[in-house]
Amino acid sequence: MGIFPSSKQGRGATREPLALGQPLGSYTLQRVLASGGFSLVYLARDAGGADVAIKEYLPASLATRQRGAQAPTVPAATADAYRHGLKCFYEEARALSRLSHPNVVRVLDFFSAHDTAYMVMSHERGGTLKDRILAQKKPPAELWVRQTFLELLDGLREVHARRLLHLDIKPGNIYLRSDGSPLLLDFGAARVVLEADAPALPPLFTPGFAPPERHHDRTRLGPWSDIYGIGATLYSCLTAQPPPDAAERQKKDRLAPARKALAGRYSEELLETVDWCLRLDPVARPQSVFELQKVLLGERAPGAAQGAA
Repeated sequence: MGIFPSSKQGRGATREPLALGQPLGSYTLQRVLASGGFSLVYLARDAGGADVAIKEYLPASLATRQRGAQAPTVPAATADAYRHGLKCFYEEARALSRLSHPNVVRVLDFFSAHDTAYMVMSHERGGTLKDRILAQKKPPAELWVRQTFLELLDGLREVHARRLLHLDIKPGNIYLRSDGSPLLLDFGAARVVLEADAPALPPLFTPGFAPPERHHDRTRLGPWSDIYGIGATLYSCLTAQPPPDAAERQKKDRLAPARKALAGRYSEELLETVDWCLRLDPVARPQSVFELQKVLLGERAPGAAQGAA
């Protein structure tokens, strides 16, 4: 395992992609771009010949698909959770399609087919923040860190305004375009606020980047949960290592605070901000993106100075 672990997901049987070169609605599938716990992502071409990315709802722990098939096979035992997840995916696509922000992946279209759903997104040129971290020979400059994350937070603020949470913020889900601007990707773990008695979906999170409430108590999820992911991503940028898993931190916290581990390399204010975002208690973190942005802009002091997590 590398320094950045994979998202946790259930172990399922075969989950084959759709046949390439075949039409899917008005699109033609070219190749598989990514495979995650809840979805497959394809590079496709629209009717005008432009490249797009298409995400297919196909949770590995709830459904399978054999080679050559179009519709997934959903066991009776997971049918309720599959249908609820499908509803969440479709409503998420609907919400994101109304959101046009330069720092959030653009949803161009969404539709149902083959007993599942598809989200069509703009296809961007560049690479992930994870790739940049793994390739960097020296820590990034503080000015670059502040500017990049301020832009990213602009996008996340719009997401929260739509009553959506991302819930899987990590370097692999942040894309840096060719011009350097950041783009928030992959809302596969996002959940629209739906009925309280909905079937529980299997967890999808990445150790080190998920807040403790993501592990144990989803009733405490809120904007502060995504802010933990921002803090963990900041920590990774500065140290080239993810923080320890939050569940392990709750048992015995071995996290080396940024303000100690990186003292002298970055401003005390930035390091305290990272530690503030990584507080284990949800109410001890920044409660909104706007609050965090004001600190990164230097308009107020970080709350991390109040004490350690």
